[in-house]
Amino acid sequence: MADLKNKDGPDEPVKLKRELGLFSAINLILAVMIGSGIFVSPASALKYSGSVGLCIIVWCVCGVVSLLGALVYAELGTLVPRSGGEYAYFRHSFGPLHKFWGNLPSFLYSWISILIIRPAEVAVITLTFSKYLCQPILNVFCLEDATSTEQVTKSVALVGLGIITFINILSVKVYVKVQNVFGFFKVLACLIVIAGGIYELSIGNTKNLYQGFEGTTTSPKDIALVFYSGLWAYDGWSAVTGVTEEIKRPEVNILRSIIIAVPLVTSLYVFMNIAYMTVLNIDEMVSSDAVAVTFGERVLGSFSYVIPVGVALSTFGCALTLQFGVTRLCYVSGQDGLMLESLSYVHYKRLTPAPAVVLQGIASTILILAGEVTQLIEFASFLLWLFYGLAMVSLIVLRRTMKDAHRPFKVPIVIPIFILLVSLYLSAVPIIMEPTPKYLIALGFMFLGVIVYYWFVYKGKRPDTIMGKSSFDRFTYFLQVLFVVVPSEHSEELYDT
Repeated sequence: MADLKNKDGPDEPVKLKRELGLFSAINLILAVMIGSGIFVSPASALKYSGSVGLCIIVWCVCGVVSLLGALVYAELGTLVPRSGGEYAYFRHSFGPLHKFWGNLPSFLYSWISILIIRPAEVAVITLTFSKYLCQPILNVFCLEDATSTEQVTKSVALVGLGIITFINILSVKVYVKVQNVFGFFKVLACLIVIAGGIYELSIGNTKNLYQGFEGTTTSPKDIALVFYSGLWAYDGWSAVTGVTEEIKRPEVNILRSIIIAVPLVTSLYVFMNIAYMTVLNIDEMVSSDAVAVTFGERVLGSFSYVIPVGVALSTFGCALTLQFGVTRLCYVSGQDGLMLESLSYVHYKRLTPAPAVVLQGIASTILILAGEVTQLIEFASFLLWLFYGLAMVSLIVLRRTMKDAHRPFKVPIVIPIFILLVSLYLSAVPIIMEPTPKYLIALGFMFLGVIVYYWFVYKGKRPDTIMGKSSFDRFTYFLQVLFVVVPSEHSEELYDT
């Protein structure tokens, strides 16, 4: 199978192609940042802040912090032009420093993201998509039985996941077109909420906003939790750097997409929260299971169905892009031998990493069928902030080890230091505020990853030493035949000066 030729010609390398322009890169960031959170659960920030005034300030500050973090990633992404985001940065900064410890951060990031975090996020978001898509239909048929409702929701979620997986296997161009359409409707849904808030303000509905800072919390614990809630809603600002090898002119478009997308999301989030708080008081927001739906029922009347549809479209686009991004992590880690090499194989015509996409589709399917997967995200998500912090350290290291490298963009060193402190703070907050066993489980899973890394990567005990070389070769050949894929070309290009 390895002698199959690329559709672009016999001399063309088989690897991922640059299909994402500036508009698509912006949409990619919007797709990950704007999921279901801003429509469903902005109440936690208001609950912990205690007042309208502090809550609005927190949403603004969280947007600024996210932009600063994204700017650091913009420098990293243009300095290390490989897909995989944090994985690639850890490899370039720590890999040359020590034979064992140097590649461990990259492996652990892949280990956590590929096996737990991203499949669990896709599963949860796909279930949310199904819930809001099915809600109007279930209401029409008066289907209230919990078991039947769950079965319908899971079935539709699996269909949605299948469509997502098919799109990501089919073509990057198809993904771009679908994501651009969903990105438009996602922003449109946000603007509908904002327009409803503007209308309410225009007719003099300002009572809730006039409460200002009344009831503002003075508890350090609550202040910590309100910022944690806000920054969690903004998560996804680094998404574009995870697919660097597929961005057209990444040395320009990565920075531009971040500068456009993150402030846009910040503006949407701030004005949407103002709209919510114009119509709903604090008690109504805190007690609502889906703030945007409650808002729509109050303001949009017979057109309130627009909000559930908006949430469904938003979550579908978010799940689609999350899967797209993590398969690129599978791709680069497979190339480097930190995961199975077959995960880096690409379809000889479509140039998509089909085995990696299918792996993520299967993992998310298992989690959807398993039921409660939210805990999987919660017990390990705090580790992601540790990886954000480690990315800041990567930049500081690369400033010394690649000090003469061409940098299309460079941030003041105080910014990565500041984001590093923020990441350490946010990693510690859940453990200190809620010291539950789930965090020990997360650390235990990390320790298991260290063992796997030591045995299979550092010591070189590859799967063929267990299965037998001929058996493993047959398995690899089977994957190549099944998915019509071939090994990809490993590119370590750096930008020209």
